[in-house]
Amino acid sequence: MAPSLADIEVLADRALAQLPETFRELCRGVVLTIEDFPDDETTEEMQLESPFDLLGLFRGHGLAQQGAGPLSGQMPNMVFLYRRPILDYWAEHEETLGAIVTHVLVHEIGHHFGLSDEDIEAIEREAG
Repeated sequence: MAPSLADIEVLADRALAQLPETFRELCRGVVLTIEDFPDDETTEEMQLESPFDLLGLFRGHGLAQQGAGPLSGQMPNMVFLYRRPILDYWAEHEETLGAIVTHVLVHEIGHHFGLSDEDIEAIEREAG
């Protein structure tokens, strides 16, 4: 039986808990949402050929864009992990599901907080 939305959430929570403290601090207030697929609006906005083309997405304002604090009425920063595309990727590669979830989670948060690929890779190694 394929891992459920709840199973992916457990893996994501475990990944967050294993991240370095400084990275977890960047994640404070970020809402983590697990869905089967991106919604139609996201699929259209991202010009995806298929909803399987997107493993995760960050929506919100990165630290560099926020200024001193959140604006009134601003939605919280959100990270979406998409279960079905993640499971398809997992079926085609030799990485563990936990490693894939960690990779997607760290990249979605990291790029939008202005971290370089090298910084993100170092964080992933530490969480591994």
